[in-house]
Amino acid sequence: MTAPWWLRVAEGRRRRAALLDRDGTIIADEHYLANPDRVALLPGAADAIRMLARAGVPSIVCSNQSGIARGLVTLEQYRAVRVRVGELLEQAGATLLDSFVCPHHEQFTGPCACRKPGTLLFERAASLYDLDLSRSMFAGDKHRDVAPAVLYGAPAYLVRSPDTPDEHIERARAEGAEVVDSLLDAARRYLERAQ
Repeated sequence: MTAPWWLRVAEGRRRRAALLDRDGTIIADEHYLANPDRVALLPGAADAIRMLARAGVPSIVCSNQSGIARGLVTLEQYRAVRVRVGELLEQAGATLLDSFVCPHHEQFTGPCACRKPGTLLFERAASLYDLDLSRSMFAGDKHRDVAPAVLYGAPAYLVRSPDTPDEHIERARAEGAEVVDSLLDAARRYLERAQ
């Protein structure tokens, strides 16, 4: 039995997005980055975000930032880094639609629903921007960044970085994620698949 036509029409209007990790995917992972002067875009990241936008797929950052819970990064420092990421992307002709952050860590602040692989960041983005998570792209350099894609049946891309453990690669592959060398590679594969 199919859903009523009005539900099918509404579902067809929901948009796709690229749900991206930040550190190790868009920018070099500095481990608890607090200084905006240390922000460095990874090669091809701005090209990927620009390419996705041209195809009607906005990019949204969903990022764990446990440095905040650990007391290593203040909210003001996090915001300054976030602004700098946006500035560097804009200088390269790319723009993020939004950024969602989990500032928690279970050892310091207790369990939460937003720390990836939890899904609350993605659910918030989907609610705010009327996203179809099953058609959206998930990308990041750790298994936890792409694990939620399995729940939604969505395309997932593990972006291999110097900090990506081998077991994360194996686990992501076993769950159907593609392993790629850059966000640009992930964007190309996603857009080819979506056609």
